[in-house]
Amino acid sequence: MRGGHNSLGKPEAEGIKRIATSFLKKHNYFVGWRSGTITWTSGWSETKSSVGVVVVTGDDEEYLRIHYTQTDRDTGEKKDFDYKIPLLSTLCNYGGKRYWFRCPWYKNGRYCGRRVGVLYKGGDYFACRHCYNITYASRNASGYYKGFVSAPDLDEQQMRVKRTHYAGKPTKQYKKLLRMEERFDMSFIHMAAKLGLRPDLL
Repeated sequence: MRGGHNSLGKPEAEGIKRIATSFLKKHNYFVGWRSGTITWTSGWSETKSSVGVVVVTGDDEEYLRIHYTQTDRDTGEKKDFDYKIPLLSTLCNYGGKRYWFRCPWYKNGRYCGRRVGVLYKGGDYFACRHCYNITYASRNASGYYKGFVSAPDLDEQQMRVKRTHYAGKPTKQYKKLLRMEERFDMSFIHMAAKLGLRPDLL
């Protein structure tokens, strides 16, 4: 499903396929080694598209592997994709880990390397919103949606977190980040529902 566009011509994230670390955690993917399929369904046409995923944690190399076949809209030619997204982790106050993606792509010849919680398929590959210059409909919305957290707000707070814990307790900035991430996920769910896009895990 193609993402919508705002008046600036930037693709809007709520209409683009996404993979979030919170989604993988919810479905118990960070358990050493696990594979599965993530499927997206368009609410209007019930058209389905999917990718295979493998998550490896606990080894020297931790990563999300994504594999799928894509068909060119114009030529009908099929192309296979199979690549890894590095994972990194931070400690949580309850003793576990919080996983992040390390965006491995390049933009304008410069390596990205950002620590992000969500990847988007704004082109052939999944990458962070910065690499695809993705904006948010919720960022431009008025009224009810202005209470939601936008991706730029979340990015700004992530930059403020210099330490996640001090003396065994989560820092104030880190706790604020966790609260914002919960609100951010709610923002995406509401906007995706409005656009008729829902993710399913098979």
